Parts: sequence; structure tokens; C-alpha cells
Amino acid sequence: QKDKFVNMTNGVTPRRWIHCANRPLSDIFTKHLSSQKWLTDMTLMKQLIAKKDEPALQNEWMAAKRAAKEKLAAYVKEHMGIELDCDALFDVQFKRIHEYKRQLLNCFYIVHRYLMIKSASPSERAKFQKRACFIGGKAAPAYVNAKTIIKLVGNLGEVINNDPDVSPYLKVGFVPNYSVTVAQVICPASDISEHISTAGTEASGTSNMKFVMNGGLIIGTMDGANIEIREEGGDETMFIFGCLEDEVPMIKERAKTGNYPIDPRMQKVFDTIRSGRFACGDSEAQEKFCGLIDKLCNITAAGTWDGDKYLLINDFPSYLEAQELVDKTYADRAKWASLSIQAACSMAKFSTDRTISEYAKVIWGCEPSPRPAPAQEQPKAKA
Repeated sequence: QKDKFVNMTNGVTPRRWIHCANRPLSDIFTKHLSSQKWLTDMTLMKQLIAKKDEPALQNEWMAAKRAAKEKLAAYVKEHMGIELDCDALFDVQFKRIHEYKRQLLNCFYIVHRYLMIKSASPSERAKFQKRACFIGGKAAPAYVNAKTIIKLVGNLGEVINNDPDVSPYLKVGFVPNYSVTVAQVICPASDISEHISTAGTEASGTSNMKFVMNGGLIIGTMDGANIEIREEGGDETMFIFGCLEDEVPMIKERAKTGNYPIDPRMQKVFDTIRSGRFACGDSEAQEKFCGLIDKLCNITAAGTWDGDKYLLINDFPSYLEAQELVDKTYADRAKWASLSIQAACSMAKFSTDRTISEYAKVIWGCEPSPRPAPAQEQPKAKA
């Protein structure tokens, strides 16, 4: 209707984000689909879902993922000096640094995991799923809180990676200078990617599409394109947590009366950060870290700029439950491979080819006008 705005789900191109970024995976699609037609018609990829539990395909698939993880490990070693174990679960969050995208919530989980490993006995530590957690992205130049979050990520890495009790089981880093080139190394290597914005704040997002096209699963909220990706791939391919958009007003109202409890595990994270354990001798940074936490703890102002605007405290307990399920699922490698294949092969809707054709048809009323193939030049006859 001409008097209404029309929504179109955006997309990313498989030519860039699979074929160029992850040639081993591209070769698997081409081999099993008997052509490269899937590069311009991703619906063909759905044929592979029927084979998702076949050991031969799973072995090929996980070998491609391993190759991508080894490539990222080499990049991280060269540019950041961090040694990675490719048997670890690669947990990544790469996007613009903004409070609504909740990189800070990810940081709090990393601190929680650090404390769990640190307090365990050596025999208990060996039972933890190894993880490598990386965050990256750009922040607006004057966005002080975003810069503070970047500083916190860096300091977490400095402490955790140099702790002999914890570093064998947990690595952390902020990947600098995020760009398309860097993304082409990161997206193929993710086991899990974090898309954890507060419900109702993300318009769509496209990094989630790039990660899933490469066989990475998502831990996330019911927000942005996560909702549609889950609809396409199936509920089991995504680890969902957090409040729903229609629950946010009631959460804010309860908070006004002081009913906004802080989970004891989150309180322990706050206390640890406030203690200066991650200050790394920088008193100015420590003051800013405490400032972020102090604002969150103004519980009657939750949902406003004077308090926990993006409801990190509210969603933290269910975030921990989702992370526990990630560890449990990853331990069953056959199940993980099956889910990875199912998710990646369900991404046809998120190709730019679908987006552009839908725009042309619905918004502009344009019909396809294929360009004729160039005429073949005939060889000249010899004199």
C-alpha cells in the first residue's frame, strides 16, 4: 500500500561471506550440490539438511570449521600474541560497540566464568569446556562508555590470559581494527556468536547472518534478525535467553518500586571488578569501570539512562543458563555438527539476492531484465 512503510529484511552476499571468506566450506556446498548454482540461489542449500546427520558430511563440515579456527588462531597469534587451542569453543562478538548491543553483559559473563574456573580445584578445572572469547568492533570517537567497555575487555584479557590457573581453559581478547578483511577471518571460525541486544532495540543486524552462513550457532535474544534466523533454522539452532520486548514495560514498572533483584552471581562479578582485580594499575580506568557498575545498581531507575538502561541485571540469570546449554551441546560433537549444518543450510532468506529482488518487485515494481550474454567473437579466417 502506497500510504504505508514496507519492511524488507536485509541480507549479505554468499559470494563474499562464504565463497571468498571460507573456500573449504564453499567447496563442500559445491561438491554435495554438484554445481556452484547455490552461490546465486541459496535455496538449493536446503537439500543438505537431509544429510545433516551423516558422519561423512559431518566430518567434512567439521574439518572445514577446524581449518577456519586454525586460520583465526594464526591471525590472533600474529597480531595479538595470544596462543589459542583450536579444540576450545570459539565464542565471538563482533559489531559496533554500543551499550544496547550489550558487550558489557558479555564481559560480566567472562568474569563469572573466570571466577568459576579460578575457584575450582585442578581436577574440577579440567572438566570445564575450554573457551576462547573475542570481542571486536568500532566505537564512536566521543562515546565514553563504549571506550570504557573496550578498555575493560582488554584488561580482562591481560589478567585472564596471564593467570596460570585459568588461561588453559579461558582466553580473552579485543581484536583491534575490525574491518571486512578481519571479518573474513573471524566469521568462518566462530562456534558460537553473541547477538545479545535488549529485546526491542536492534533493527536487524547482519553480522548474525554472516556467522550462521558459516556454520556458527547463535546465543542471543529475541531481537532483530535473530527472530527470523531462528524461524528459518529452527528453535534448536539458537540459544535464546532474556526478556521479550512486550515484557520490558512491566520490568521497568516493577523496578520503580525497588523490585529489580541483582542475582548473587552478578553481584559477585560486580564486587570483583570493584575490587580492582581488572584495573591493571590504571586508576582512571578503574574509576570508569566502577562508574558503569554504580549506574547499573541504581535499581529504581532500571530501563532509564540513570540506571540499567538495557536491563543487563534482569537478563543475566537466563544468560548464564543459555551459556551452560552451549557448553553441554558443544560436548556432543555430532549433535553440534548437525545443528551447524542445519543452521547454515537454512539461510537462503538472508542472501542479498533475495533482498534486492524483493525490493525490486514490492517497492519499485521492477521486473528482472537479464543482460544478454556477450556475443562470441568468431575467429578470423586465415588469408
